[in-house]
Amino acid sequence: MSHHVVTGAGPVGSTIALQLADQGEPVRLVTRSGSGPEHPLIERRRADVAQPDQLAAVLEGAHVVHHCVHASRYDAATWRAELIPAERALLAAAGEAGAVVVFPESLYSYGKVDGPIHEGLPRDATHGKQGIRTELLAARADSPTPTVSVAAADFFGPRVLTSHAGERMVPTILAGRTMRVVGSLDQPHSFTYVPDLAAAMIRAAADPSLWNEVLHAPTGPALTQRALITAFATAADVPAPRMGAIPAGLLRAIGLVHRDTRELAELSHQFTAPFVLDSRASEERLGLKPTPFDAAIRETVAWWRARLSA
Repeated sequence: MSHHVVTGAGPVGSTIALQLADQGEPVRLVTRSGSGPEHPLIERRRADVAQPDQLAAVLEGAHVVHHCVHASRYDAATWRAELIPAERALLAAAGEAGAVVVFPESLYSYGKVDGPIHEGLPRDATHGKQGIRTELLAARADSPTPTVSVAAADFFGPRVLTSHAGERMVPTILAGRTMRVVGSLDQPHSFTYVPDLAAAMIRAAADPSLWNEVLHAPTGPALTQRALITAFATAADVPAPRMGAIPAGLLRAIGLVHRDTRELAELSHQFTAPFVLDSRASEERLGLKPTPFDAAIRETVAWWRARLSA
C-alpha cells in the first residue's frame, strides 16, 4: 500500500501526520529518535534522513514525502552545511521512489519587500539565511523530482515552540509577566496558523496541477504584535500583560558578541516595518481558507494550558 512519509516531528511534521491519519491515510513518520504523535495509522520510524544510505528504506512505498526537518542551529553556516546536501539527497531518493516532495517554506527568499508579499514577486535574496532559502528553492526547481513549496509567515498554534508567537509569548502572557517583542509592537505582521500550513501541504501534494510551484499557506489578515498579545490574553481570560519592544539596533549591537542574537537581528526588518503575506491567490488554487482567527487563538491557548499543566 502506498503511503505518506513525513520527515521530522516538529509542529509542522506532527500536525501533517495527525491530519493525514485522521483522514484515514497511513503515515510513516521518520525522526532520528523515533518520536512523534501516537495514532493507529502513524508508523514511527527511527532513521536519520540526512544520511543518504538510509533514505531508500525510509521512502520505500511512498507516494508523497512531506519534508519537515530543520537544521540543528538557526544560522547561515549550519543551514548551508546541513540543509543543502540533505535536500539534494532526499530529492534524488524521492525521485527513485516515484514520490512528490512537499516542503514547508519561509518568506526569507523574498528579501526586503515594500508592500504585501505575493507569489508573483521575485525570490532572489542573496545574503545570509535568506540567500540559502533562495538556493534551496532553485535546487528544487532544477530537480527532476516533482516538488511543492508552501511558504508561511511566522508560526503560531499547537505544538509551536521556537517562534516569536510560541514559547516566548503565550506562556509569558499566561503567567502575567511583561511581554517584550522584537522590533515593534505596532507594525502589521502576518502569522500563519500551523494547521492551515499542514492542510495546504496535504492538498498541494494531492493535486499534480500544483506541483513544481511555490504557494502561500492560507494566512489571515496581518495584525500587530500588540493585537496578537491582547488576543491571546482575551482568549485565556487573563489581563493583557505589560508590553515592550526590543529595538533592532539593540539586537545588532548584542549580535556583535553573541552569535544567536546576530542571526536573529539579520531578519529584524520583518518586525520593524509592515511584513504582510498575501495568500489569496494560493487559497483560491488550493480551495482552502485560513482558520477563523478567534478559533485559532483559542486552540493555541488551550494547547499551551494543557502543556503547562502536564
